[in-house]
Amino acid sequence: MAPTRILLDEISPYLSRRVIVEYDTQTTAAYLLDPRGEVRVPVWLANHTLAPDSSDPSGLYAGRAPLMPANYTKHPQGRSALNAERLRAVWFEEGDGVALLDDDGLLAVIPGWAEADRGLPGYSREAIGRSSYAWALDDVAGQLWPRVVHAEAYWSWRAASGAWRSVQRSVFNHLNQGVGPPGHYWDVSDGHDPLIRVSERPPTPDRPYTVLSTVGMCGQRMPTLDRYMADTSAYARIELALATTTPPHVAARIFRWLGTFPWRAVTWFGPGHSVKWMEAGEDSPLRGNHTAVLLVSDPAVLSGPSWAPPPDLSGLSFHGDPVNWLWVVPITRPEHLFAKEHDAETLVAKLAAEGRSWILG
Repeated sequence: MAPTRILLDEISPYLSRRVIVEYDTQTTAAYLLDPRGEVRVPVWLANHTLAPDSSDPSGLYAGRAPLMPANYTKHPQGRSALNAERLRAVWFEEGDGVALLDDDGLLAVIPGWAEADRGLPGYSREAIGRSSYAWALDDVAGQLWPRVVHAEAYWSWRAASGAWRSVQRSVFNHLNQGVGPPGHYWDVSDGHDPLIRVSERPPTPDRPYTVLSTVGMCGQRMPTLDRYMADTSAYARIELALATTTPPHVAARIFRWLGTFPWRAVTWFGPGHSVKWMEAGEDSPLRGNHTAVLLVSDPAVLSGPSWAPPPDLSGLSFHGDPVNWLWVVPITRPEHLFAKEHDAETLVAKLAAEGRSWILG
């Protein structure tokens, strides 16, 4: 058997996915891997020898690409090898999907919703129809190409001087208007994209609690939303907020893991979502007996001073999408299990009936 040659190997900007293109003289295939190196989605790219009538797709998950059956390839006699120097990857803004391009244009697309073990592989230019190895790219190229163009434009913008400043300025000014003057400002990033900061808004005579808000989460759309809805714009961009009477520098530590979570774990945050508290010693003074956090869009349904309601943070948009602020409410293990057994709305009603405050103190 001929040795496998790697034609392309690239990690996503958020370090949550990796794409590898391999060639073994008979076939070329691409693999989307998770941070543990496990294959999430394999997709066949080309045969380079005579196609069989049928073959076994199981080897795709072990890095052994089978030959595409003759009825599903544009070149049943095989085609020439791809030129590694002409291959490039374009990651989607969300970081969960990737497009592969060469001199002839779009070669393959592995969208964020692809799950080969559920019969949803990526799309390949060489494919005909739908098989376990790949679906025909020609059938959806018109729909996917705008996303690739958007992705290239997005990363070009991100690389430009002042891009991060524009995100920071937009969110900061919005907080100034909606909450009040700023206090401390902390970097809670982990050294890689996305860049996340936390802005402190100290108590005022009209507000007896501190508001902590992330700055920068809205600078990139969250992953996996297109698995659940056709139009993702209304939920794609968020910031997180926490109201507290505890020392702000302690409370802000929760955002060290929570702020980058959607892109590291390849998921999304929405109203009513609960998130298991990650083990992080630095925020243990804040954690107490809490094991998760509940994210709510309207914390006013919980208990709090009637004369100092939650600030209205609606009205900001970024790159054409509305930015939603979700408020962080720490919850215990029984409450987390209750939310899973019932739903978030029922849990919020239960917490409200028990007099739970939306302000962490």
